[in-house]
Amino acid sequence: MLARRGSLPRVIEGYGQATPSANGVATLSVQQPGQVTAIPAVAGTHVAAGQPVVVFAVAPSAGSLYLQAEGAVRAAESQRATTAQLVTQQLATRDQLVQAEKAVVDARVARAALAKEGAGAATITLRAPFAGVVNTLPVATGDRTQPGQALATIARAGAMIVTVGVDPASRADLRIGAPVSLNRLDGGAGVAGRVQRIDAMLNPRTRQIDVDIAYPAGTILSGEAMRVEIETGRAEGWLVPHRAVVVDSNGKAQVFQIAGGKAKAVPVTVEVARADNDLVSGKLDAHARLIVDGAYQLADGDAVRR
Repeated sequence: MLARRGSLPRVIEGYGQATPSANGVATLSVQQPGQVTAIPAVAGTHVAAGQPVVVFAVAPSAGSLYLQAEGAVRAAESQRATTAQLVTQQLATRDQLVQAEKAVVDARVARAALAKEGAGAATITLRAPFAGVVNTLPVATGDRTQPGQALATIARAGAMIVTVGVDPASRADLRIGAPVSLNRLDGGAGVAGRVQRIDAMLNPRTRQIDVDIAYPAGTILSGEAMRVEIETGRAEGWLVPHRAVVVDSNGKAQVFQIAGGKAKAVPVTVEVARADNDLVSGKLDAHARLIVDGAYQLADGDAVRR
């Protein structure tokens, strides 16, 4: 086999897991106490926009607050009407009428706020705000919950990422949009992606730079463990089989070529290492055959039989 000129991409390797991006997750909750009465959705499944996820019964105590707010609105409206009539009879002032109108506005605002938080409904059906995947369902049917407690999270379709940790020394080689190869640790077809975000600070837990990788929607499941190769450029040199590159007693890489029936050691620098072929630089002879099988047993000048 002859060495040949070629190129291979320079890559930074990392490992990560597919998760929803921070801005691609919606949390479903109700700002009232109550009880979960049904969960039509299943964690990990796709949902369409508007599809029911959780059915929630508002606690009677919240309903009583809303009834009190409605009563306050009616009382304020009645007081305003009475004040307006007294003004026509010159028994009340314009300032008193203005205050009565303000009381109506305040009472209506308070009622609207309670209605927005779900206090005015006996039952609330929480629906997916967009098409995506039910990421978590931290409650079960029958659970009683507190105001604002998370009942479900929905990850937007296409908003999944793989976050990997990269050595800070390699950060300068990274760029937004760089091509990425994603490979499942459990095997299976690879997926092409792109660098979406490069963090500007160290992850305090891993002491690495977090890099987010975007990939086509639906190609990787949430939670899948991935090995990632981020391309940072291309290197040119000699393409040789990985098994042809050996290390001498001084820890230096070399390959052996056949010259005059003998093994000739050629020092090389490994620019890119791969499982099948390496890309090396060095003074190789394009016309001399490489020794692949058994190269690790040879020394410079050993006789070689073809």
